Amino acid sequence: MYNIAVIPGDGTGPEVVREGLKVLKAVSEKYQFNYELTEYDFGGERYLRTGEILPKEGLEELGRYDAIYLGAIGHPDCPPGLLEKGILLTIRFELDLYINLRPVKLYPGVECPLKDKGPEDIDFVVVRENTEDLYVGAGGVYKKGTDDEIAVQESINTRKGAERCIRFAFETAKARNRQNKVTLCAKTNVLTFAHDLWERTFYEVSEEYPDITADYAHIDATCMWMVKNPEWFDVIVTTNMFGDIITDLGAMIQGGMGVAAGGNINPEGTSMFEPIGGSAPKYTGQNVINPIAAIASCQMMLAQLGESQAADSVERAVVEVVSNKMVTMDAGKMGHSTTEIGDLVVQALT
Repeated sequence: MYNIAVIPGDGTGPEVVREGLKVLKAVSEKYQFNYELTEYDFGGERYLRTGEILPKEGLEELGRYDAIYLGAIGHPDCPPGLLEKGILLTIRFELDLYINLRPVKLYPGVECPLKDKGPEDIDFVVVRENTEDLYVGAGGVYKKGTDDEIAVQESINTRKGAERCIRFAFETAKARNRQNKVTLCAKTNVLTFAHDLWERTFYEVSEEYPDITADYAHIDATCMWMVKNPEWFDVIVTTNMFGDIITDLGAMIQGGMGVAAGGNINPEGTSMFEPIGGSAPKYTGQNVINPIAAIASCQMMLAQLGESQAADSVERAVVEVVSNKMVTMDAGKMGHSTTEIGDLVVQALT
């Protein structure tokens, strides 16, 4: 029995979550495992109604679940960043979801913006450190609004944070057993303190994995090669800030936000899974948003819970649907409604 917290969230989040849960129900019946869902209304509507973002007792409850399934956070009537920091970052930091796991995989039939690149070229994973760096919020502002204003934002990096993230990356490469390569993405020639820590830790950990190649690329070179030669990558490990940047680039080369899924992982505790795209409020209630990313997030959740057969079944179904049944990943132009795509994935389960 798996206990799963569900946060449908804002905008089109509830619509794509609905389809993910539809697939979860079907695959659980096929592979005979049980789960129980508890829904939470954290998001913009709750904040506007009550002034409450994420109560302490709610956060404590979330930490007792096996997994959290999230739709989207972001409301046009709320101050920018309020909900993202108050819900997403709070959950990540307080529950120590120290790995942000982002598969970058181009499925057959999905249009790629890169010339002459296909599914055989784009299949790698980004392991992003998820609880340190600039996102800690250390720093401040002095003389705000004047000509003498000073703003300081500090990048916090610890040996513990870097090492556990790097070790996870090597274990991921070992499990994938493809190129057996891990690339550290950093900027050691400029960020000579923080990224020296990362580089030293990276090569020290790599000695424990003699069968896996330890590779290095600056952040600017990484972006360049992701566009020019994405086939060079197997597993990329990087800092929180750089990971935030390159995972969006990864989403684009795999076909767009409509297909990009991610996990916020605590290997020893609760993990949270979500589609990468935002709440897309202008499409709310129109049943036109692609739910594939939310369904792929469900697939990642199943894999993390240990239901590998069910996870593989969902991925095969997604591949079949995007290969044969869909026209485009763009909202409102898919050839099928949000609900219909969920139905197609259920029908394709094997």
